[in-house]
Amino acid sequence: MPEIILSINAGSSSVKISVYKAPSAGTNHDPTQLAEAVISGLTAPPASLKYTRGDEKVDDKSLDGIKSQEEAFRYILDFLVKDKGLPEMGKIEDIHFTSHRVVHGGGYERSQVIDKETYDRIEELSDLAPLHNAPALTIVKAVSSLLPHATNIAYFDSSFHSTIPAHIHAYPIDPVVAKKNKLRKYGFHGISYAFITHAVSKYLQKPASELNIIALHLGSGASACCIKNGHSFDTSMGLTPLAGLPGATRSGSIDPSLMFHFTHSAGKPSRSSSEHMHITQAEEILNKNSGWKALTGTTDFGVISNKAGTDEDKDGTYSLAFDLFVDRILNYVGPYFVKLDGKVDALVFAGGIGEKGVKLRAMVVEGVRCLGFEVDEGRNEKLGGDVVVDISKEGARFKTLVCRTDEQLEMARGVVEERGRFERK
Repeated sequence: MPEIILSINAGSSSVKISVYKAPSAGTNHDPTQLAEAVISGLTAPPASLKYTRGDEKVDDKSLDGIKSQEEAFRYILDFLVKDKGLPEMGKIEDIHFTSHRVVHGGGYERSQVIDKETYDRIEELSDLAPLHNAPALTIVKAVSSLLPHATNIAYFDSSFHSTIPAHIHAYPIDPVVAKKNKLRKYGFHGISYAFITHAVSKYLQKPASELNIIALHLGSGASACCIKNGHSFDTSMGLTPLAGLPGATRSGSIDPSLMFHFTHSAGKPSRSSSEHMHITQAEEILNKNSGWKALTGTTDFGVISNKAGTDEDKDGTYSLAFDLFVDRILNYVGPYFVKLDGKVDALVFAGGIGEKGVKLRAMVVEGVRCLGFEVDEGRNEKLGGDVVVDISKEGARFKTLVCRTDEQLEMARGVVEERGRFERK
């Protein structure tokens, strides 16, 4: 039987699991995806299931009683084992590896097998990413209990950025306090940026070690990354994912003093705080009640993009949110172009908004036209189904690309590439 890899991505209100078959040892093939299951709406019951296996689809099946990440994982695991169309995973013992997306890895520069020491260190980092690490740890605990034979591996969103130089990742604060409390720029979306680097390198037929790109992972969480010679040189997110670009519910970078004028209770624990998750009111407001949600009342950027500048935008609310996002993105593209000394292979759009945002891509590229980027209107509107698509205008000095990023595949690929490091002795 083939080795089965589960790629697991646990969010605050969802659990996504992709099932992969590992290629035969000694081959250079990527893992083959067999199925994918997503349970969403954990914080707004009833939860719902989406499932895809080849042409088989389950859309928005309502699930009563599923309210936690662990319950969602147990349901999906049982669903997969009982699926007669998935004979490669007829029993849970067929699962050899589970890869977990963990947002904050602190000083970890690469993926790690999750043992007690690793688990404890990730738990310690939960104070730096209270809204992100806790869901992943819930799933890790469940997997350890339900799949004791499988090897659990943590893939950290911050690891890709471990190459950022000290003068860029350091904050101008007391270095003794900074070192003691591990206060520095870490950066996130690293699993996505690793995939983008690999995909664009292959597309341009240029070694990753020579690749210079400005990558934009734009979704409900959004960030920018300056990738120099295939490595992260700078990125917009910082100590936590809150810094940098605004998103669906995040403010992005603001004046640090703003929060204390917004509410004098900024430093007090929020109602969401618990024994395992310590969140101040400021963190909750800036992470969960800002961004598009605060400006427009919707977290759907597609709605914002469609309504901006139309008759439905009577008070200019949607235009403000759209223009603000374009402006904040431009705040990173220009400086990263300079940091790459103008030697740029491509500006790359990725993530849900990056892949679907026809109007946003056009406006961002128009904003950096002076640097030599131009978009072909027809190519921009009809991407096709390739992983990487060139939407550059004929004769543009620099390329503009769209990349369908795939964090689940990137983790599974990592398992295969470093199988020897992970296999139990």
